Amino acid sequence: MDEPHPHIQVTFPFDSNIRYLPLVYLIPVDQIVRYPTLNTLPRCLSEIAVSKPMMDLLDSDAFLKDIMDAIAALTFPHFGFGGWKEHYTGYCPVWRLSYALPLWASLMEQECGWGLQLLFRMKPGTQIPFPDAEQVRKLFARVVKRAIAGQGWQPILDIVREMPCDEDFEKWDTNARKDFLRRWYHTRSKKVQTVSLEGMLESSDDDSPIFHIPDPSQNVEEYVIAKDFVERFLATLTEKDRQIVELRQDGFTYEEIADRLGYKNHSGVIKRVEAVKKKLQKYRRSV
Repeated sequence: MDEPHPHIQVTFPFDSNIRYLPLVYLIPVDQIVRYPTLNTLPRCLSEIAVSKPMMDLLDSDAFLKDIMDAIAALTFPHFGFGGWKEHYTGYCPVWRLSYALPLWASLMEQECGWGLQLLFRMKPGTQIPFPDAEQVRKLFARVVKRAIAGQGWQPILDIVREMPCDEDFEKWDTNARKDFLRRWYHTRSKKVQTVSLEGMLESSDDDSPIFHIPDPSQNVEEYVIAKDFVERFLATLTEKDRQIVELRQDGFTYEEIADRLGYKNHSGVIKRVEAVKKKLQKYRRSV
């Protein structure tokens, strides 16, 4: 690579996307092909500068999205969490930290000097080669380590690792999600069951299991699973149906529920209970 020209400083708007251009040239060839906008950009600053379409591309939301996704994918593995960025959702705090693009641009320049001013000082016509993938991996490992120390993120990471949440994970059958489920439900079983709906539906009499949650003192795992499922199912019901189920869970009879909710008699409540059971069957098939 040619030596940069000294004593040349270029200014640009603070919020311009061009400040992230140096990061584009750190993405290995086997990864940049996943991001059409980034892969379209010439690897020569002179060619970009004389092309209005390329300058417009740099200023586009598509460029910003692709560079954010690409750099997040390079930083996420170095936070020490299982799996890849794609295994997690935007609710995961670590996923969000991996998208701190202005920070990564700044820290990268601090770590190795690779920044926009250095890019602008290159000789006109310089072609920037693709970097070695292993060197990039080691470089981002150092940058993430610098960010964790400099930003004081370690306590946050410790808490996120110790107390993961279901909404942090994509609903895919990944090792990261399996490990979370095993820890959440206190089991190392290879096949984690979310809930046994057949058990809820097996009885159609007044004591149908749909209206009961297992005793936590007898089986903590079963209690946590069933409670989580019931809460998600209840959220799909109308307010009146939800009240009926909750009152049945509290031990109220059909007659007492009818009186409390303003039904003329308990037969109306029974009809709603049967309707709820049918909704439960349909809900089970959808999850």
